[in-house]
Amino acid sequence: QVQLVESGGGLVQAGGSLRLSCVASGRFFSISAMGWYRQAPGKKSVLVATITSGGQTNYEDSVKGRFTISRDNARNLMYLQMDSLTPEDTAVYQCYATVRMSAALTSSYTNWGQGTQVTVSS
Repeated sequence: QVQLVESGGGLVQAGGSLRLSCVASGRFFSISAMGWYRQAPGKKSVLVATITSGGQTNYEDSVKGRFTISRDNARNLMYLQMDSLTPEDTAVYQCYATVRMSAALTSSYTNWGQGTQVTVSS
């Protein structure tokens, strides 16, 4: 079993910053891609940022230049630094990790965190 736990959400004023964390625990062989989705009330879930095990990153257009995704492979940790926040960033942020369970298995599985609320006030 793999567990992903997010932390760092909360309430912040527009222009402020938050840093989200996501830690993976359990028994597994490796983690390849990791990333963050967000879902605002009444809207579809949107992929915000991704990062490979090698550190390649990709961002959704609206967060480019404001959000930074990073990871610590040794500690199975991923971060999302969010700066210059606006009310439009208000959403539940959910992390995911693509996990390979053992060296004997070539398949990988996507695991999800429970989500953390980010609210940006104007």
